Amino acid sequence: MDFETVMQELEALGKERLKKMYIGNGAHEPVFGVATGAMKPIAKKIKKDQPLAEQLYATGNYDAMYFAGIIADPKAMTEEDFDRWMDGAYFYMLSDYVVAVTLAEADIAQAVADKWIASGEELRMSAGWSCYCWLLGNRKDNEFDASKLADMLDQVEKTIHDAPDRTKSAMNNFIYTVAISYVPLHDKAVETAKAVGPVEIKRDKKKSSILNASENIQKEIDRGKLGFKRKYVRC
Repeated sequence: MDFETVMQELEALGKERLKKMYIGNGAHEPVFGVATGAMKPIAKKIKKDQPLAEQLYATGNYDAMYFAGIIADPKAMTEEDFDRWMDGAYFYMLSDYVVAVTLAEADIAQAVADKWIASGEELRMSAGWSCYCWLLGNRKDNEFDASKLADMLDQVEKTIHDAPDRTKSAMNNFIYTVAISYVPLHDKAVETAKAVGPVEIKRDKKKSSILNASENIQKEIDRGKLGFKRKYVRC
């Protein structure tokens, strides 16, 4: 399938209701409003195609950028490629659910995520912490350095309440993910969640939302999800 055909198919799948929802979450034009599940049949035909993914991502069209993440070949992407994608990720649904997810399947994932976490930029930091969440929820425990993750939990505890909102959200998710998916540090993550307490996320013109990692961790433990790993990172 070529670039024009994919763009036509995506446009045909667009729904006004979803378009409004995406824009409400921070997307801006161009955007078609395609349900992620509706992209699967096209993705099955293409499988992986990095050159096509690059063309689609460069459009700035939210749906095309999302689809680019599905058909990208993360192992063919360099640190520069991921940085360029991150430059184009203008809101959290791209930074955390497209770029971070794609990065999580690359061998350089931790190195790039570490750099982004240290960047001081809201969406880069958010993508870095989110990438670790995707990694921890998918890779075996022995692929991680426990002392490094313990230091990261300490960093979250010290800095989360002063972090930008999207970064706060990703850091909160990191505590939860370590507690559920990385059993060696379960107890430390539970203690960190208690120390952090409720995290306030301010929303434009809407009521603030409160995140509580402790409550979410307990819910998952009650559901028997301790040690949960997903088979695939990308859909």
